[in-house]
Amino acid sequence: MAKHNTHRATGRAHTPVTDTRRAATGLGGAAVLGTVLVGTAFAGTPAEAAPAAPAPAPATQTAPAAPSTTAPTTALQSSEKLRWGSRGDAVSDLQSALNNNGANLAVDGVFGPLTDSAVKDYQRSNGLLVDGVVGPETRGSLNGTSSAPSGGTSAPASSSNSGNAIVDAARSAIGTPYSYGGSSMSGMDCSGLINYAYQAAGIDVPRTSSQIANGGRSISQSQAQPGDIVTWPGHVAIYAGNGKIIDASGSKQTVVERGIWGSPGFVTYR
Repeated sequence: MAKHNTHRATGRAHTPVTDTRRAATGLGGAAVLGTVLVGTAFAGTPAEAAPAAPAPAPATQTAPAAPSTTAPTTALQSSEKLRWGSRGDAVSDLQSALNNNGANLAVDGVFGPLTDSAVKDYQRSNGLLVDGVVGPETRGSLNGTSSAPSGGTSAPASSSNSGNAIVDAARSAIGTPYSYGGSSMSGMDCSGLINYAYQAAGIDVPRTSSQIANGGRSISQSQAQPGDIVTWPGHVAIYAGNGKIIDASGSKQTVVERGIWGSPGFVTYR
């Protein structure tokens, strides 16, 4: 009698036959591998990314105010007279004030030839005495607290009147002993005589001979008027007219009036 083998081979799993056509497709036509769904969502439609949210509108901002382009007015606080050779913060303030009025100076606190020229240009443009010295009138004008002298004159007196005053003061010093560094009737050197005579006419000039020669406006001998200054290297004198000068002579050791010699230069502060 034949026997049916009812035992399966040990270790072999029973695998039911499955229609491969059904296994090849799943929901929505996507392939199904085990329990993993590939290429589709369970809803049966392709997955779509959510649209990006619109960028928020930028907050309205008030544009910053444009910086002022007007240069601040520089006040000259110092009451000291400034001239060629002066140094310090007062000169720096002066240079800044001149720059605010059209100059183009380095603000270095040194009153040199460029600052001297800028001061004279300002004085000339504003009807002031053109002497390169920043005294009360020029300082007040730069600070906006004073006006130019009435009539637009550039000196407190006419050129001829101031020249006569300068020559008269210089002649009054004839015979005064020569004294290096002096500027009084007890003794004076060449630049001291210039300062003494010009102060009598109310005009400020630098102290040393080189500063005096470089500080004035150069003119020709034919343009020179009594009271203008005659210059040589290391020496200055007052032009008395008619080819003569008054000077404190180191060789003669006194103040004298004498004829011009050599080929000097001429400058004016009027």
